Amino acid sequence: MSVSMIGIDFNRASVDIRARFSFTKRKAVEAMERLKAEQDILGCIILSTCNRMEIWVSAQEEWEGSLYAFLCREKELPQEAYREYFTERRGEEAVRHLFYLASGLKSQILAEDQIITQVKDALTLARDAYCTDNVLEVLFRMAVTAAKRVKTQVVFSRANTSVIHQAMARLENQGFHFQGRTCMVIGNGEMGKVTALALKEAGADVTVTVRQYRSGVVNIPKGCERINYGERMQFLPKCDVVVSATASPNYTITKEEFENAKVPAHMILIDLAVPRDIDPEIGKMQDVTLYDIDSFRISAASPGLQASMNLAGEILEEQMREFYDWFDGRDVFPRIQEIKAEAVEDLNLRILKILKKTPMEDPDREKLLEAIDTAAGKVVNKLIFGLRDSLEQEAFLDCVAGLEKLYEN
Repeated sequence: MSVSMIGIDFNRASVDIRARFSFTKRKAVEAMERLKAEQDILGCIILSTCNRMEIWVSAQEEWEGSLYAFLCREKELPQEAYREYFTERRGEEAVRHLFYLASGLKSQILAEDQIITQVKDALTLARDAYCTDNVLEVLFRMAVTAAKRVKTQVVFSRANTSVIHQAMARLENQGFHFQGRTCMVIGNGEMGKVTALALKEAGADVTVTVRQYRSGVVNIPKGCERINYGERMQFLPKCDVVVSATASPNYTITKEEFENAKVPAHMILIDLAVPRDIDPEIGKMQDVTLYDIDSFRISAASPGLQASMNLAGEILEEQMREFYDWFDGRDVFPRIQEIKAEAVEDLNLRILKILKKTPMEDPDREKLLEAIDTAAGKVVNKLIFGLRDSLEQEAFLDCVAGLEKLYEN
């Protein structure tokens, strides 16, 4: 069995190229179902965000398929035209990539928070579609757990930010201030909510568009106004800044619509969507500054950030070793768990006689037994996995079989 992936991201492809390979949730499910049906494919997951698209599979070793060819068939695009934009990884290289990715260390905005949720959501989508398997399930869950450890234990001087925060910082450095500005956020998904909240906290007057059929149930950040999505062009001339962040396959603002709106003054447009929300032709017009998601990047070059990344790397290496321990022993792991349970019970029976004669309250005795159980389990794990690491596979399996015989009766 092997794990492999193929991906395209902001490092190698522009937003327009990435848009050709992005997936909506519905399309991702359809593609995963077709891929899972291929011979020797055991599980698959598609991760599709603004900055990247990745396809992950676990497959039998004899699988000879091509993820790139599959993707091009799905998108009905010629293989020869886009190969240079993709990276393929297998085995340990793929595992390392996912752990660093989930922790935000490969993000356009270093250590940003949203990628953890995106990785977790990709796993959930595949699981709900019955397309994942045990290996990918554990790999993605452990990567998310590692990312949470990095988030809580490592301080990044520019962390806990997002593309909109980076965009706002850049504009403020150029002398633009958000206090009292009129801003419209098109889209009320996760990115839209983050954007609206950031603008509101900066002192802007924020209006969020919501789809009319959802307007009665959609929550928007406190202090923001709402309008129906269909009213956006009427509201546009009143705005200083417009940010669009939807999952729509079509433009939320076309050049014709913008021209008809007759905007009276200079306007800043920020397009955070992939595919694009705002017609790029608008950026060529006078009195308009248009940014897309690739306009904002952050460097990890400072010594402080590099030190934080090194610390994060140590945490990830430890977490990856746990995954490899599970992966290498996944076939024999249930047998090891049974041996451990039997050994702990054996210890309890032997020590209980001593504890019954020890003067202490029953609750204290129970807590002590629980602590002993935990410690005994760790000792058994250390012994068995230590044998696995020091012996050849066949000899290790003989040891496991021998330990099983100890408790057969």
